[in-house]
Amino acid sequence: MKALVLAGGRGNRINELSSARNKCMISIGGRPVLDYALERAVSAEVVEIVLVVGYKAEEIINTVGNKYKDTPVKYVIQWEQKGLVHAMECAKDTIAGSDFILFLGDELMVNPRHRQMIEEFNQAGVFALCGVLWVEDTELIKRTYTMIKDESGRIYRLVEKPRNPLNNFMGTGSCVFKNEIFDYAAVTPIHHQRKEKELPDLIQCAIDDGKTVKSFVVCDKYANINSFIDLSEAEGFLK
Repeated sequence: MKALVLAGGRGNRINELSSARNKCMISIGGRPVLDYALERAVSAEVVEIVLVVGYKAEEIINTVGNKYKDTPVKYVIQWEQKGLVHAMECAKDTIAGSDFILFLGDELMVNPRHRQMIEEFNQAGVFALCGVLWVEDTELIKRTYTMIKDESGRIYRLVEKPRNPLNNFMGTGSCVFKNEIFDYAAVTPIHHQRKEKELPDLIQCAIDDGKTVKSFVVCDKYANINSFIDLSEAEGFLK
């Protein structure tokens, strides 16, 4: 199992902090937010970290180096900032046929359970596991994605940034995939508003093709750093 960590974006919605640096290098709790994703990857006991970089890539490469806590790190350049699915496609050759766990470099989680998530993926024999968490405030789900699933956790429908969340489960960027997920990138539709291919739509293509995708409660609290509100919430988690 490898880890694919996406850290290519600038973060235009938090421009005052990220205009001169990649937003994954913004400090939270005295550490770059990317550091938390790399730490989760190591804790999940992956054999290698594949780190996709783009905007202000030099700072990340010079800071992280070719190992993170003895786990090898390889870099992939996303030359054009064309979204998350495109970043994944850029890493296909470097992932080199392995199954992998996906991390977003701008996510912060409280009590993450990624090693257990990989164990569940291996034992259940599913195509993919989507990391979710239960939230009391369904307004938070409008920032990520929601899902329709049954009692066993099998997902039938994913909805990116829903106007009306379907339940209290909030999707995160932490997912475990069979390598064959790359086969669905070419047929993933471009989102009508963002003009990019989105992660939930990629996974939905696999679901529509009959693949078994389930949810896994991956953490207790979650923030994806896209705004000053997200940044404030994330800093609050660490107090």
